[in-house]
Amino acid sequence: MLLTTTPTIEGRRILEYKGVVTGETIVGANVLKDFMASLSDFFGGRSGTYEKVLREAKESAMREMEQRAAELGANAVVGIDLDYEAIGQNGSMLMVTCSGTAVAI
Repeated sequence: MLLTTTPTIEGRRILEYKGVVTGETIVGANVLKDFMASLSDFFGGRSGTYEKVLREAKESAMREMEQRAAELGANAVVGIDLDYEAIGQNGSMLMVTCSGTAVAI
């Protein structure tokens, strides 16, 4: 399945619009991740622990969206938008959502 943030696919014609599809993932931060991130904050640098969680959450949301598109008979999703949000008490949860238009090309 072809996934793109662009509204069209260069060199390909959209034959049918199947509808809007979404994917959502919510992950929680645990004490170990918070501790490792605080060390990065203290010593400087990037937080590899949180970056890994963020990548995994994005990939999970994208897979869910792709599966929903396939169920509609699509073979591509165009115009994908990704959103990230901290939710829950004290922002302890990370929500990643994506949406796009399922199409047949």
